[in-house]
Amino acid sequence: QVQLVESGGGLVQPGGSLTLSCEASGRTDTFNNYAAGWFRQAPGKEREFVAATSWDGGRTWYADSVKGRFTISRDNAKATMWLQMHNVNPDDTAVYYCASDTNKIGGNWMANYWGQGTQVTVSS
Repeated sequence: QVQLVESGGGLVQPGGSLTLSCEASGRTDTFNNYAAGWFRQAPGKEREFVAATSWDGGRTWYADSVKGRFTISRDNAKATMWLQMHNVNPDDTAVYYCASDTNKIGGNWMANYWGQGTQVTVSS
């Protein structure tokens, strides 16, 4: 089994920046050989897609709500993926989940492996 552990969440002011990390352990090939990404879930809301990257980091996809503000990247030698968040706003407040084996099916992003989540709160 692969384990995915997020870190880097916390409190940040509107307009500020934050970087989330996702570290894979165990069967890291399940992470390194697959497309991976980030999802988030705000209180009372459904889990939504944020960003994804191909297995080698060569391609990226972003939700419209974060395009131009967030950057996804990965380093398979470290079995690690990051989400750089810039110019955050209160609508970015959510639990952020790392996910592996992501696929866009029928217009919706899905994943087969999930981390436990890390809280990001944007507030002044």
